[in-house]
Amino acid sequence: MTLILQSQTLEHVVVIRCAGRIVLGDEIKALQAEVERLTRTKKRVVLQLAEVNYIDSAALGALVRLFGVLRSGGGGLKLSQLSPFVHKVLQATNLLGVIPTYASEKEAVDAFSERLGPQEKTSTAPRTKIVCLDTSNDLLAYLKALLTRAGYEVFTTKQTADARTMIVATKPSLVIYGPGTQTSEAAVGKFRESYPGVQVLVLPGDFSTADASQAGTELLERVRAMFGGAA
Repeated sequence: MTLILQSQTLEHVVVIRCAGRIVLGDEIKALQAEVERLTRTKKRVVLQLAEVNYIDSAALGALVRLFGVLRSGGGGLKLSQLSPFVHKVLQATNLLGVIPTYASEKEAVDAFSERLGPQEKTSTAPRTKIVCLDTSNDLLAYLKALLTRAGYEVFTTKQTADARTMIVATKPSLVIYGPGTQTSEAAVGKFRESYPGVQVLVLPGDFSTADASQAGTELLERVRAMFGGAA
């Protein structure tokens, strides 16, 4: 394992300093276990990422999912001291605004005491619908955040049967199969016969472990090309 975690519990906030790589496997599991252990009583977390030198797609999805879980539980997640690599990844995937980020630990901790500002208004304009299918909650969280920020309406599921139900109910323009679905060419062909009006995109097997910025940028380029650049 190439991730080192150092934790500090303050009065109302938990600070976790990360050093090394945050990637699919033992590293993500270790970070999630540490967060779960420390948030049994305190639901506010600051991740300090000054010494994180690599993060893959699955790990970025894990952070997005963790942000949602803590927020729904009445807490929150903030990032501080982004390393140049992490900043590049968040900027390239347009996810800098998804999880609040701060220049220092103190600013991030203090921000939990500030009153919330007005929420960003959600556009009511019709958007292209996409269904994403994969066995990993973290990867689905990454795909949902990435594609939503790009202007698409995204639905995710881990079950093939649920994906079929979603397709009938939402009438998406695209279905994305993640690497965990182990989809064969025959299965994709059968899907296209069943839903001739829906395009299909199968992600490469190494998508989860790839550089999140490169994988995300390439995915958005492929999706935009399918729709002529429109969301």
